Amino acid sequence: MSISPKLPADVQTNPHSRAASLSKLPSSRFTFWLVLCAMILLATNMRAPIVALGSIAPVVQGALNISETQIGWLGAVPMLTFAIGALISPTIGKRFGLENTLIAMIGLLTIGMIIRTVIPTWSGFLIGTLLLTLAIGFANTLAAPVIKQRTPKQIPLITGLFSLTMTVTAGIVAGVVLPLSEWVGWQWALGGWSLLGVFAIVIWIFLRLHLGSSSHQAVALPTIGSSEISMWRTPFAWQIAVFMGLQSLLFYTVASFLPSIWVSKGLSAVQAGQMGSVFQFMAPISILSLTWLINRGRPIQALAVFAAVLNVIGVLGLSYLSTDLAWLWSGVMGIGCSAIFTLSMMLFSLRTYTTNQSSELSGMAQAVGYLIAFFGPLGTGWLHEATGNWDIPLFVMLILMIANVVIAWMVSRPLMVDGKKVSS
Repeated sequence: MSISPKLPADVQTNPHSRAASLSKLPSSRFTFWLVLCAMILLATNMRAPIVALGSIAPVVQGALNISETQIGWLGAVPMLTFAIGALISPTIGKRFGLENTLIAMIGLLTIGMIIRTVIPTWSGFLIGTLLLTLAIGFANTLAAPVIKQRTPKQIPLITGLFSLTMTVTAGIVAGVVLPLSEWVGWQWALGGWSLLGVFAIVIWIFLRLHLGSSSHQAVALPTIGSSEISMWRTPFAWQIAVFMGLQSLLFYTVASFLPSIWVSKGLSAVQAGQMGSVFQFMAPISILSLTWLINRGRPIQALAVFAAVLNVIGVLGLSYLSTDLAWLWSGVMGIGCSAIFTLSMMLFSLRTYTTNQSSELSGMAQAVGYLIAFFGPLGTGWLHEATGNWDIPLFVMLILMIANVVIAWMVSRPLMVDGKKVSS
């Protein structure tokens, strides 16, 4: 896909004027670094507010005098608002421009973080969480089409770094927010991260001023593929939605229950907590390796199937194999989950013809995917409570991960969203 800036009529008909105008456009290198910086700053805001709450949930619960059920709702809200944001963001992004929408959403995210800090009540915390997670739902969806439009030749690289930044930032925040709360108080420990939102707004406004709005970019459509594809009626869109959804279901379930499961298998509380860290810290290794392999020309289909198989191995080990290798089973699940998430983000751009298609595919797949993921922790918790052990929940998870291997093979075939072969 080629992207050409929209020029005035006199410039389009006058070659000399056209050349003069093009010479004033930002260079491709400048665009690359500007988009990369903007994406990295956006990514720093997209997981920190969520993991920060999880790390000091008992402190917040005591300070606000709220119940376990209310804390549980704060943990469940993100997946629902992610799905809602993914559902409505493509239409809004198309109407107002991707950059304009993202600037507004970063502002909403920052406001949500501040509300949670300055209104230390249950209602204030819930409202702030709803606002910031809805904004993250928009950003989850609109990041891929921005990368596709602004840097179409660097999709794997920028997507990989974007995903890596989200993961690393989340890990840093999860590790420092509790000791930080003991030093400056829980409100500052949570609200202080809103400064990252301010930095992101500045760089995105700078990008908008220098590159213009995507809603005003003239896009040269390819000769193949229709721009009027309904993602809700497209097999590929449903395949990638389930592919990403099952990965998210495993990720959020493991993030919620992995230490508890390992304790039930005989590990100490300290050892079980370390397995949770192993699961999380495998993400940077996974994302960097995946990006490097794709840039080296390795087939996406083989990588997708391999990542899905790693999840099967991890769940199998967690369920039935030796606890002496708990670090291995936890680690391979961390690698598999991170690789599938990053691959999904890449496929939103690589398997579509236009920016609008990328946005619509991203929105549809993430809306369905996060709705699937929503039932992971809830269903696992319910089955555990009903049966009194982890055997049935883990068996169900194993079956789902085996099914995702088949879906990984299907979704990563070299086909575009409309079923046509990927052009070389």
